[in-house]
Amino acid sequence: MITLSRRQALAAGAAMLAVPTAALAANDDARLKVALDALPKEGDPAAKLDALAGLDPARLSLSPQLDLLTIRAGLAVDAEIARRFPGAKTIAAIPMPERPVYYRLLLKRRLGDVGTNDARRQLGAALVTLTARADAALRAIGRRDGSVGTRLTALMADERFLYPDSDAGRDRAVADMNRMLAARRTQVPVAFDTVPAWCLEVAVSRPARADEPAGKRILPEPGRPGGYIVDLKDIRRRPSWTLGSVVAHELVPGHLVQLPIEAAAGMHPLRADYAAAFVEGWGVYAEQLAAAEGAYDGDALRLIGHLHWLLFRAARARMDMGLHLDGWSIDRARAFLDEHQGPPAYFAPYDIELARTAAEPASRAADALAWLAIADLAPRDWRRRKQFHTRALAGGRKRLDHLRRYVITGSLA
Repeated sequence: MITLSRRQALAAGAAMLAVPTAALAANDDARLKVALDALPKEGDPAAKLDALAGLDPARLSLSPQLDLLTIRAGLAVDAEIARRFPGAKTIAAIPMPERPVYYRLLLKRRLGDVGTNDARRQLGAALVTLTARADAALRAIGRRDGSVGTRLTALMADERFLYPDSDAGRDRAVADMNRMLAARRTQVPVAFDTVPAWCLEVAVSRPARADEPAGKRILPEPGRPGGYIVDLKDIRRRPSWTLGSVVAHELVPGHLVQLPIEAAAGMHPLRADYAAAFVEGWGVYAEQLAAAEGAYDGDALRLIGHLHWLLFRAARARMDMGLHLDGWSIDRARAFLDEHQGPPAYFAPYDIELARTAAEPASRAADALAWLAIADLAPRDWRRRKQFHTRALAGGRKRLDHLRRYVITGSLA
């Protein structure tokens, strides 16, 4: 048996205290990953929560801390759904009087705690504001007659703003988007304290082969550029004035800034399910950020394109609630979209979008509410807003309570 003198014991204790905090965190980070990897895909969510009970988030670095807090929060919602609605597989199986509770839990699972009445109020207010802005912008280009939806539908068909259905037309659209992307890159130092340089090594391209998927993001990595393969198959439904927001949403400062930072942070895959709304919420917020940076100043048409995309997000979110909480028929939901946004978004024809929303309750609402929450939290002062953006993206996607806490205090404690 080896014994230590008092002096040796004190020296050993001092040596332990001298171990860098980062090294201790790395050990706890690794233990968390083992615990999360060991969770079964199926099974009782309460039992999964018990398996994570002994782990201390305060001992973790930022991304694993978010993993643990987010997954625990999501599993707690899953456990509540299982307890209150045992065996329920779809919202259609829930009696109408109980649907608001079930729907609120679905929102909470993807986003955080948001009341359905508050969600209706936020989405209704957004639609009123956006409709008024779109009306003013349409009047500024001489389109005064009819509803906003009717005028947007007519503008979408205006030949002056459509690309030819040819290779030359598609090449021109890609070139236009890359010019817009270059302008967005120059604004990054205005909006962020810091963004890794490799996140900005992205470009828009067309599919290189007939079988290559379009609408695909390729995340940049250090030493490997990324990009967005834009879907231009039905190019006559992509007027030039709609593409500015696509660049901001999909590339910079949208998904191809947020997602690579998240990937570099090493987010555990299980976190993705319980903070799903943040990603799309950031993409839509990025559209607003581009507008705030002056992307559409003096360009009424591209401003209309920006507002049309936002109307689409807000309208389909309210339609989500209408279908699942207010007893709307598919026909009424379609009429609502037609009234508020006019032509459907390129990737969301009404037949497809209505079917998806019917099958995925609370998903569209959660995405839009995440956008509105991020926009509401963003400081108006640009100096403070830079720090807000950096903190909002640090460590990857976040649920609303974690987002609020971290962007305000810089800590999740």
